[in-house]
Amino acid sequence: MAKPFTLTQLRYFSVVAELENMTAAAERLLVTQSTLSTAIAQLESSLSTQLFVRLHTRGLRLTPSGRHLAQDIKVLLEHADSLYESARGLAAGLVGELKVGVFAPLAPFRLPAILQTFEVQHPGVEVSFLEADLATLQSALLDGQCDVALMYGLGLGRGFTYKVLDRVPPHVLVHAAHPAAARPNRSIALKDLDGEPSVVLDLPHSREYYEQLYALAGVVPNVRHRFAGYETVRSFVAKGHGYAMLNQRLNNDMTYSGGKVVVLALTDNFPPIEVMLVRPEGVQPTRRTLAFEETCRRVYGSAGPLTESIE
Repeated sequence: MAKPFTLTQLRYFSVVAELENMTAAAERLLVTQSTLSTAIAQLESSLSTQLFVRLHTRGLRLTPSGRHLAQDIKVLLEHADSLYESARGLAAGLVGELKVGVFAPLAPFRLPAILQTFEVQHPGVEVSFLEADLATLQSALLDGQCDVALMYGLGLGRGFTYKVLDRVPPHVLVHAAHPAAARPNRSIALKDLDGEPSVVLDLPHSREYYEQLYALAGVVPNVRHRFAGYETVRSFVAKGHGYAMLNQRLNNDMTYSGGKVVVLALTDNFPPIEVMLVRPEGVQPTRRTLAFEETCRRVYGSAGPLTESIE
């Protein structure tokens, strides 16, 4: 039995779901607001469910049913585009939008190379990024604001599918004049810094990870400064305001402040941070998403499908 809704209605719904504003969606779709409202009302009637909650002052908000439809509809619309291209004998290249979440401290490292490689292979895909902390990225994935996220696995809750791309051990940064900077083996135990002022990367889930490391070492940190910016932490260390624990390493020791930092390996047996590709469990990925994941695996030197999950 044919379903009593149209592809146009689904496309209209997809844009309204993204913007959660009827006026803005009508402007993007180049249709009148009344046309759009009628299409959404007909779709809700056909599905016998409410897709949006109408808010007098804040536009629209997806209902649980609407959120599920918004997540599932991307693959259907992509297949419809592929069918159109096939019927017209067009090239089978990927087209459309891809929304990628990225953990802010990770963004400067490999993401530019990932995008450069991806754009060469898939020039028809328009990629946009949501740069945020880990907690925000989890919410964005579940709400359909991004298709996939490049992030740490710290604090990852239930309902996600993930693939580990890399495991990055923690290290210590000290300023160039710190006594430990002259050590020939460039290594140190966290206990050796007990009592010294520290500069902390203070982001949701990251802070808990570093607190765990201090606890494992039996050290009570003397936190002098807390910052949400990775480079801010490095700059304060370079000027002698304390040491810091971080995971991602730069290829040079210069900071924005003009000072230098020295990287010391930790001799403690600390757990590494896992760099992951994460997406919502149970949501069929689009071909664009799968292609982006494959590019990430190649850049990170990883391979294999997204098979691991948290249920």
